[in-house]
Amino acid sequence: MENVPLQVLTVPTAPYPDQRPGTSGLRKKVYVFQSKRNYLHNFIQSIFSSIDLPDRQGATLVVGGDGRFFNRPAIGVIVQMAAANGIGRLIIGHHGIMATPAVSCVIRKYKAIGGIILTASHNPGGPSGDFGIKFNTAAGGPAKEEVTSKIYQISRTIEEFAICPGLCVDLKTLGKQAFDLENKFKPFTVEIVDPVESYANLLRNIFDFAALKELLSGENHISIRLDAMHGALGPYVKRILCEELGCPANSAINCVPLEDFGGQPPDPNLMYAADLVDSMRDGQYDFGAAFDGDGDRSMILGKHGFFVTPSDSVAVIADNIFCIPYFQHTGVRGFARSMPTSTALDRVAKATKIELHETPTGWRFFGNLMDAGKLSLCGEENFGTGGDHIREKDGLWAVLAWLSIIATRRQSVEDILKEHWLKYGRNYFTRYDYENVDIDAACDMMEDLEILISDKSFVKQRFAVEDKIYQVEKADNFEYTDPVDSTITRNQGLRIIFSDGSRIIYRLGGTAAEGATVRIYIDSYERKLIFEDTQVVLAPLATIALKISQLHHRTSRNGPSLIT
Repeated sequence: MENVPLQVLTVPTAPYPDQRPGTSGLRKKVYVFQSKRNYLHNFIQSIFSSIDLPDRQGATLVVGGDGRFFNRPAIGVIVQMAAANGIGRLIIGHHGIMATPAVSCVIRKYKAIGGIILTASHNPGGPSGDFGIKFNTAAGGPAKEEVTSKIYQISRTIEEFAICPGLCVDLKTLGKQAFDLENKFKPFTVEIVDPVESYANLLRNIFDFAALKELLSGENHISIRLDAMHGALGPYVKRILCEELGCPANSAINCVPLEDFGGQPPDPNLMYAADLVDSMRDGQYDFGAAFDGDGDRSMILGKHGFFVTPSDSVAVIADNIFCIPYFQHTGVRGFARSMPTSTALDRVAKATKIELHETPTGWRFFGNLMDAGKLSLCGEENFGTGGDHIREKDGLWAVLAWLSIIATRRQSVEDILKEHWLKYGRNYFTRYDYENVDIDAACDMMEDLEILISDKSFVKQRFAVEDKIYQVEKADNFEYTDPVDSTITRNQGLRIIFSDGSRIIYRLGGTAAEGATVRIYIDSYERKLIFEDTQVVLAPLATIALKISQLHHRTSRNGPSLIT
């Protein structure tokens, strides 16, 4: 019997008012996507409709996710809708899984019009967890605000979506699958790929793999411990670090992607990667790292669990950037950090006379600078670091950057960082997260706080805690003018900057699936007292931050959900 072309249907639907993408796409509880009629279909159609028809007709699109619950059913719908919306070819990760850095790499390699990434990053997985959808554009990075705003506007007025319900794809078999659709001259093709090889090849062109292999498996090799936290990066860690660079197989743990990430949020911090921290304490391992669900963030640890803050991590990489062969060839065009990240990177930029950019939170701001040739290395305090090789933060890249520094300097993580503090001074940094706060209470608190700090009398005010006195030098709501296209991004966080350079920053988080997350960032620079306990040093500023905001009173909380 002849193959009958698959039917394309137009299905009526009704819009939802809550599909505004945040800094990392649309994130909701799984049950929202499962239980609300056409909720997933509406948002996917809004993505396709945001791309002009001539641009998407016959084009290539990349699809992958972090393997969390609902990943595969969602990909099934995306495939059916991509075919119906004129996409010519889909490139999908094996089993539907592709780490976010690899998606960026594959978009750029195949010159795709973009990619759809199914991830909620470090948020919990499983049936009762979170699910997310993010759209990356042709450069490989997160869509700019003009694109996400267009998607949101379409989602508010959507009346129908196009789908090819009879199209079923096999995610388990590598290779090409072709489908004939009615009224289409060319077959719709789906290519199931092994994304690890494309990504590994990119890294081979950045780092000195021979030197890394000698460090990790040579005569005087170091011992490392890597925790993939059952996220998408597990197969990459196994293939690149163990099989290619020679680490023992038991160096890498939790490398099988699981839909619930083993019951823990795949968040690489001291709380959720506690198993890794505990395994490092006895000094058996010289270097440790944990990765988040989609593989774009990592936590760096030294021997005995010595913790490297993300703010310090990007500063150390910047100061040792020519340990990475890629930058020996390309040179360094600029450094950047998100506004809440500590100013440790600024000191390296000043000493090396390399331009520094301070941006709002969100990787798309870095991507714009990279596309314009203004940026080579950047980082965020939320465990994200990356270079201009792709347009996403990259957890494994950051680990290989650190290992390259260790291979060159032949020093421990702790010694490298302590020498950095002796050279530049130390930025003590901490972040308090208050999760699932009532949205109205959080917004009211932030509004009142902005009124308070915007009053002219607030500047020059002095706050005393024990023997420490802090005088306000500047207070504002951070706004950013992009040096590339002059677009202005406002309301990016309330800042209180004191005369000694210390900072208190308040932000409402933009990636929670429900409720609001209030974050307080505290950053204080010390030139001489560089080996003290972070929480002890920052306790006076934390007291001031809570006093000014009245956060505990306003949100009915006794303390933060998480301190990093």
